[in-house]
Amino acid sequence: QVQLVESGGGLVQTGGSLRLSCVASGSIVSIGDMNWYRQVPGKQRDLVATSTSDGSTNYADSVKGRFTISRDNAKNTMYLEMNALKPEDTAVYYCRAILRERGINVFRMYWGQGTQVTVSS
Repeated sequence: QVQLVESGGGLVQTGGSLRLSCVASGSIVSIGDMNWYRQVPGKQRDLVATSTSDGSTNYADSVKGRFTISRDNAKNTMYLEMNALKPEDTAVYYCRAILRERGINVFRMYWGQGTQVTVSS
């Protein structure tokens, strides 16, 4: 059974930094694109950053220059380095992965349970 587990969230002051991690575990054969999303209560879940299987990265305009997405394929782990945090970055951050599980011949989408990031002003 595949699981994605995020960690690293917390409370930080404006201008501070946090590093989120997302570990994929289970019988994983291959991982494609991985993403970080965030969601504020009452609003839609928004895409923050993408790391593709070929090494490309993309960011939402609101986080460009402040956030860095990376991944360690050997550890099935993705990271989000967040610097110069602002109160508007406060949200629950979710990781998503498109991956193929052993015994299943198609790629499927999996989500983590989320980790809270709160930036105080």
